Amino acid sequence: MENEIASFDKKHTLLLHCCCAPCSSACLERLFPHFDITVFFYNPNIETEEYLKRKEELSRLIEKTGWAKELDCAHEKQGYYSAVRGLEKEKEGGKRCEVCFRLRLEKTAETAERLGFEYFATTLTISPLKNAELINSVGEGLAEGKKVKWLYSDFKKRNGYLQSLRLSEKYNLYRQNYCGCVYSKNN
Repeated sequence: MENEIASFDKKHTLLLHCCCAPCSSACLERLFPHFDITVFFYNPNIETEEYLKRKEELSRLIEKTGWAKELDCAHEKQGYYSAVRGLEKEKEGGKRCEVCFRLRLEKTAETAERLGFEYFATTLTISPLKNAELINSVGEGLAEGKKVKWLYSDFKKRNGYLQSLRLSEKYNLYRQNYCGCVYSKNN
């Protein structure tokens, strides 16, 4: 990511898939100087009450910082349940998560291309519990043949996760202790 950004001579447009305000905080702070960012809160995996709480917190963070604009989208949780049918008992970090990453990033890539963004990315790589290599592989694959580019990232590097903890405290952000899907909550 740093090499890509170093080649810029202007700010580029980025559609950033965000999972929650705490994870988004350090990613937005790092990306803001280099991109005109639009946040895309597409998370059909998150149960309704939790989804609304996270969406509200992300909006509050954006309002306080001015780091991004928001693009609203439908919750579409039935699409998630259809996509992971048969994978409900999978261990956290397994095949169900891979399907979920693909579902969310596919929608992000399609939206980014349709709306003319130059790049798309996700905040998911900031989590020490998420496989950044897998997420980047999915993102790169989805960018193939599209006009929009995948921004390779591993936001947990360079103390990204630690910075997200600091910013969560600074902005008094609600921090959850699970990914948001009913299956991870029950594990």
